[in-house]
Amino acid sequence: MRSRFTANVIGDLDHLWRTWHPRTRPQRVLPSGNQWLKLEVADVVDGQPGDVTGVVEFVATYRDNWRTKTMHERSGFEYRAGRWLYTEALPPTQ
Repeated sequence: MRSRFTANVIGDLDHLWRTWHPRTRPQRVLPSGNQWLKLEVADVVDGQPGDVTGVVEFVATYRDNWRTKTMHERSGFEYRAGRWLYTEALPPTQ
């Protein structure tokens, strides 16, 4: 999750594409146009050595058209070919 956030910060679209599961990733990753400011990890479920899936809940702060906003999401990940791949956005917990 942190590497994907950092990739958004620096605009490394190739890293975002490579860390997106082939089953769910788009053909091409486009820049968001946002200025990503801060990442807070709220919860982690599984994702430890030996696990094949994991979930990371986070709140990311970003600037869009001079307005500061937040994105709250639970992201699903799957361990495949020796690395964690983003699979999908899940609803955040309340």
